Amino acid sequence: MLLADYQKFVSRKRCGDYDAATILIDIHKALELANLTDRQRQAIELVYFGELTQAEAGERMGITQQAVVFHLNAAVDSLTDVYYYWASHGEGYAIRGTY
Repeated sequence: MLLADYQKFVSRKRCGDYDAATILIDIHKALELANLTDRQRQAIELVYFGELTQAEAGERMGITQQAVVFHLNAAVDSLTDVYYYWASHGEGYAIRGTY
């Protein structure tokens, strides 16, 4: 969900929203820690940061839209693992239903 709202966080940060800036920092830190492949990182950057459709990202990457979906799903799984790790170690995130 955070990636889907990435551009909203960027916009809110520009308006001085400290929480949005913190979320963006965390997203980028999670990307560093997630050990993504080059293709996964490129798919994330094109679709969520560059606001391309999956088909447009596929064209740019020289792969099918389905392959982009595959890379995005794998990347999101890895990012989710980072956020679960943070939540289970009291690093500012809660697992749904756990506070």
